[in-house]
Amino acid sequence: MTEETPGFEEKPDVPSGATPDDAEPQAAAPSSEEGAAPAGDASENAGLVAQLDQVRTALNERTADLQRLQAEYQNYRRRVERDRVAVKEVAVANLLSELLPVLDDVGRAREHGELVGGFKSVAESLEATVAKLGLQQFGKEGEPFDPTIHEALMHSYAPDVTETTCVAILQPGYRIGERTIRPARVAVAEPQPGAQTAKPAEESTEAQAESADNKESGGPDEG
Repeated sequence: MTEETPGFEEKPDVPSGATPDDAEPQAAAPSSEEGAAPAGDASENAGLVAQLDQVRTALNERTADLQRLQAEYQNYRRRVERDRVAVKEVAVANLLSELLPVLDDVGRAREHGELVGGFKSVAESLEATVAKLGLQQFGKEGEPFDPTIHEALMHSYAPDVTETTCVAILQPGYRIGERTIRPARVAVAEPQPGAQTAKPAEESTEAQAESADNKESGGPDEG
C-alpha cells in the first residue's frame, strides 16, 4: 500500500508535450459570462421602471383622494357655518317674538304721551337693543296693500284711492333681514265700486252732446 505524502497536491493532468499556455482558455472562460451582464442590467432596469410607474400611479391616486377629502371638508365647514348662522337667526327671532308685545305697549304709550321719565329711558334702551339684533319695524299709511307682509283687519271703500291701500296701521310689522316675524296689521281701503263706471258714463254723455252739436251745425250746410 502506498502512503500519501503530506502536503502533496495533485496537479491536473497535462498532456505530454503541452505547454502551460494551453491551460489559459479554461481560465479565460468566465469572460463569456461578463459579456452577458449587460442583458441582465437591462432586465433589471425594466423592472425598476415598472416599479417606478406603479409608485407614480399610486401617488396620483393618493393625491386625488387627498384633494377629494379636502373638498369634502371645505363643503362640510361651509354647511356647518350655514347651519350655525341659521340656528342663531332662529334663536334671535324667537327671543324677539316674545318681546313684540312689550314693544307694542311702548308704542301705545308713546302715542298717548305717557312715555316719560325713567320709563322713557328704559323703552329707548330696549328699542336700541332690539335694533342691534337686527329687528326692523315696517308698515306705513298710504302704502299699497301687500298680503305677504300685511294682514288686513278692517276693510272700507274710498273715492281717493286707485288700488287697495293701507289707510291705517293698527299694529306695526317686524322683520329680521328678509324674514318677517310678524306682518303689519292694517286697515285697508279699496276704490269705490261705482268710480270705475262713472267716468265712462260721463264720457258717453259728452260724446252724445258733441254728436248733437255736429248734427245741428251740419243742418244749414245741407240746406
